[in-house]
Amino acid sequence: MPPVTDNTKIEVDPTVLEKPQHDDYASSGYDTSTQSLSSSVHQYIFENGRRYHTYYGSDKYLMPTDETEQDRLDLHHEVFRLAWNDHLHEAPINGPHRILDVGTGTGIWAVDMAEKYPMAEVIGTDLSPIQPIWVPPNCRFEVDDAMKEWTFKDNFFDFIHGRNISAGVSDWDHLMSEMMRCAAPGGYIELCENSLTIHCDDGTMKDDHGMTVFAGHLRAALRKMGRPVPDLAFLESTLKKAGFEDVKVLTAKEPMGPWPKDPMLKRVGAMSLLNGETGFESYGMAAFTRILGMDVKKARAICEGARLAARNKNYHVYSFYLRVYGRKPRTGNN
Repeated sequence: MPPVTDNTKIEVDPTVLEKPQHDDYASSGYDTSTQSLSSSVHQYIFENGRRYHTYYGSDKYLMPTDETEQDRLDLHHEVFRLAWNDHLHEAPINGPHRILDVGTGTGIWAVDMAEKYPMAEVIGTDLSPIQPIWVPPNCRFEVDDAMKEWTFKDNFFDFIHGRNISAGVSDWDHLMSEMMRCAAPGGYIELCENSLTIHCDDGTMKDDHGMTVFAGHLRAALRKMGRPVPDLAFLESTLKKAGFEDVKVLTAKEPMGPWPKDPMLKRVGAMSLLNGETGFESYGMAAFTRILGMDVKKARAICEGARLAARNKNYHVYSFYLRVYGRKPRTGNN
């Protein structure tokens, strides 16, 4: 089926257009100050003031795993929920017994799913053991590498989920094969990613916009690693190629900053702006220095340029969240 894309333009809040001589949201009455959100596998390196996990190798995952990043991941989860109308998933699952979250991060999605489906066993896997200890009794976490052979049984999970994992996927065929093998007949898989493309409807974004420059370098780094950023067409074709049926694709807009007039998009934008306070550094520093060979000063300047551009109320930019899900055939080859 063709991708489902929201082509409607996001209307700018008139108060944001006032006082164009100022580039800060405070001039329009918005407070965007940053506040903190309140064994062998524990192997880390410290780089550029951040902590990175290395148990499976420093090239497995380029994002930090320290407390600052864990706070950001939890905030990002709330942005996702708001952008998707509080839907933890779009796949039409009904009374699932076993749920798997691949690349669970802080485990917040898995915990929410365990509370939503108390009769289901929810398992989250990740390269790094940064998940909480106190979780619902039907939720647990395992340290594992999704790029290796999975230890789960065939036809085991009613729902397999992965969000923002593409930067760590070096072999999509392997990932899809394991998802197909471990999904129960009639079970669903769902992937959610960010497009890493910057859009603007009113011409306020120039070619040298800081977020555009940042996204271009990040995409280049991921391509060099053999992990290009997936778009909707890629995600859809990947699921179909693996044999999943009834594949559906959806998009949701993520404004950067509280400039939209629409109340829900304004909230998404405000939360995304806060997420970007540490997010650009999290995504960019290791990718730019390790992969692209930049010196630390230049890499940090690109990250800071993106952060400052995001905070400028005169730039009305957004990106897309991508969501795709499909069902394993109920009969036939597994």
